[in-house]
Amino acid sequence: MFMIKPCLVLSTLLSVGSGVACITYGISPRNGMPRLPLPDLLYATINDLQSGLAAGTFTSVDLVNAYVARINEVNPVLHAVIEINPDALAIAASLDAERADGSTRGNLHGIPICIKDNIATLDKMNNTAGSFALLGAIPPSDSTIAAKLKAAGAIIIGKCNLSQWANYRSSNSTNGWSSRGGQTMGAYYPMQDPSGSSSGPGVTSGSIISPSSRNSLTGIKPSVGLTSRYLVVPISQTQDTVGPLTRTMMDAAYILSVIAGKDSHDNYTSAIPFETIPDYAAECTSNGLQSAKIGIPRNAITVSSTNGPEITAFNCQLGATIVDNADFPDLAGYLNFTGSSYTSDPVVGADFVADVANYFNEMTTNPNSIVDLKQLINFTETYVPEDYPDRNVASWLNAASLNITMGDAEYYTALLKQYYYGSNATILGALENYDLDALIIPSSMAPGYAAIAGYPIVTVPLGYYPATTNVTYNSRDTLVSLGPNFPFGLSFFGRRFSEATLVKYACAFEAATNNPYIIPNIQLVDVM
Repeated sequence: MFMIKPCLVLSTLLSVGSGVACITYGISPRNGMPRLPLPDLLYATINDLQSGLAAGTFTSVDLVNAYVARINEVNPVLHAVIEINPDALAIAASLDAERADGSTRGNLHGIPICIKDNIATLDKMNNTAGSFALLGAIPPSDSTIAAKLKAAGAIIIGKCNLSQWANYRSSNSTNGWSSRGGQTMGAYYPMQDPSGSSSGPGVTSGSIISPSSRNSLTGIKPSVGLTSRYLVVPISQTQDTVGPLTRTMMDAAYILSVIAGKDSHDNYTSAIPFETIPDYAAECTSNGLQSAKIGIPRNAITVSSTNGPEITAFNCQLGATIVDNADFPDLAGYLNFTGSSYTSDPVVGADFVADVANYFNEMTTNPNSIVDLKQLINFTETYVPEDYPDRNVASWLNAASLNITMGDAEYYTALLKQYYYGSNATILGALENYDLDALIIPSSMAPGYAAIAGYPIVTVPLGYYPATTNVTYNSRDTLVSLGPNFPFGLSFFGRRFSEATLVKYACAFEAATNNPYIIPNIQLVDVM
């Protein structure tokens, strides 16, 4: 056990009691004299935006106009947003009117948010998981997540592109590609692989953590059951979870407090051990690492010929009590476990067969009349825009060929193995054996362990690959999988439903970030 001094500074973009003013761009033409500065939208936090809205420096309508213009400015290159909400301006105007009448709904009131194109909304937007199979399908209601965001006053400005079907379709596709949205690319290097299934929002088994890490964002992948999955296009009810990707951890914490909670439509949420959802943002203080006992599962950290910058930065981390070599007790068993691979996991496959059929049958309008996986495979193989066979359906064929069914004895045997290898064999085993509050690991190595047992992960930016990094392309030669200025992150593991603790640690550690290579130039002053 030893102490390590912090090698990275707290972000000047966070309002964590640091007293640092927000970065500004331009002067508001409103609210008389003296005229007040406007926040630079590249760096603006929720707190910055709420301060300006409260002061009358700008309105939510101004924010929507500015953010839509910024999306349109870079989307032809990045393909991060699949569609814009045609009602966003009207929603913003109604929320401005509420504010003018002296009423606000909370920290998200009047704040534009983009959600992944697998979170259903009952409005003029589609919800397709990036597939034409769901184009025009109408859900019976908003998803629970969307309903909570709307009730909190958030403006759902659009739907973000994603790796089609959250990367559960093909063995030969690319991160960030969908038939509807095209190829999303990261913003830190031309043709950058955006990573993970939530590629558009990153620009949500690697969902949330991988795209956050590769796009210099913070991300919270909650415990399975902390957030409802009702009317979210499913992959696996044992592993699916919904969480925020944001510029700062405090912003992510605000959102998590809104979307977390029990839901009668999702029985996994009944496992939440508290009746009142924590105020996660209240955990964001500069001394959050004080008295923390954090372990490093060194046997799970792989050093390669290309990840040297990540390892160097990781070895120079935070001011806390660090227990090195707090190893996963049965890493060998985990690595030999077939369920550790998302696409070959029999539990995930059995879940998908049942869950995707249930989702299609929930729709009040189902234009392609798809009701099960067999029909989905047939549609995808025969509808030309789905790009088959260049992008195959191997994950689905594997799921369809399984001889286990959700709920049978073989399924539960496999599920118990999955929970063991994601808990006692790895995360929980290390936490208990070394009496730890949390574990840290490079984000590029983090997602699989937590996914199979539904444990939470929080990631924050850690650093960037140097300008001398060799450019490496993916197997299709269409995306840069590693290159100069590529971001990477640090992840915190904890026990189930320990998100408040993980947010506290992540906020205290949060590092300053670099700028992308491509930046939208339109600011609030340009639309007012």
